[in-house]
Amino acid sequence: MNRFAAIYQRELRWYFHSPVAYAVIAAFVWVSGYFFYNLLAYFNMTAIQAMQNPIHEMSLNLTHSVVQPYFSDLTLILLLLVVPALTMRQLAEERRSGSAELLFTFPVSHWHVVLGKYAAAVTMYSVMLILTIIFPAILVHYATPDPGPLSTGYVGLLMMGVAFIAMGMFFSATATSQMVAGMLSASFGLVFLLVAWLEPFVSAPTAAVIGQLSILGHFDSFARGVIDTNDIIYYVNVAVFFIFLCARVVDSQRWRG
Repeated sequence: MNRFAAIYQRELRWYFHSPVAYAVIAAFVWVSGYFFYNLLAYFNMTAIQAMQNPIHEMSLNLTHSVVQPYFSDLTLILLLLVVPALTMRQLAEERRSGSAELLFTFPVSHWHVVLGKYAAAVTMYSVMLILTIIFPAILVHYATPDPGPLSTGYVGLLMMGVAFIAMGMFFSATATSQMVAGMLSASFGLVFLLVAWLEPFVSAPTAAVIGQLSILGHFDSFARGVIDTNDIIYYVNVAVFFIFLCARVVDSQRWRG
């Protein structure tokens, strides 16, 4: 446990002492606020127009018009920008700079290294999500949105991050540089996002398989205010699978190096 904690603290120090990390946090919060502001502004404009037509006014729904699209926008930012930025240097840069060889001269196993770095990235990711809670808080202060989708949406974003941080670490372990690792992580995240678009064009059995692989498909229930154990199992399985692969890659590199 002490060895794991040492790696964990080492990685957290890098995050909180790196200007790059603060730049990523600031950019993420700014872009999140930009999407939230635009969604809320459009809803307000629509609500003003609907006041002239009672039928349209009754059909307005704050959760469907603001909360769910906001979480969908966050999935794009997190998968394509934030997770690659958090994970791309973790192992690729260590190997390029030679610090990986120095790290393994200490009495730590490949599991200590992988899990310590993984826990630090998940912690940093969680901090970034917490900073965005200010936007739903503003919504709750001035309106009455359904609290269910707000809370479960963040649970879904956390679970999604847990899974795709593990994937990003795997690419960081296998890539030749941190830029390549970031591009691979973003590209693979994009595949998971776009695969859902194929469902209307394939047969029913194939659509069922695609639905199980789709990151958006498993996030939809969280955005609707439902926590489905099938979705949680999916994210946990993805995380465990890529952590295991990452650990095997690091172990093989350790013995070769």
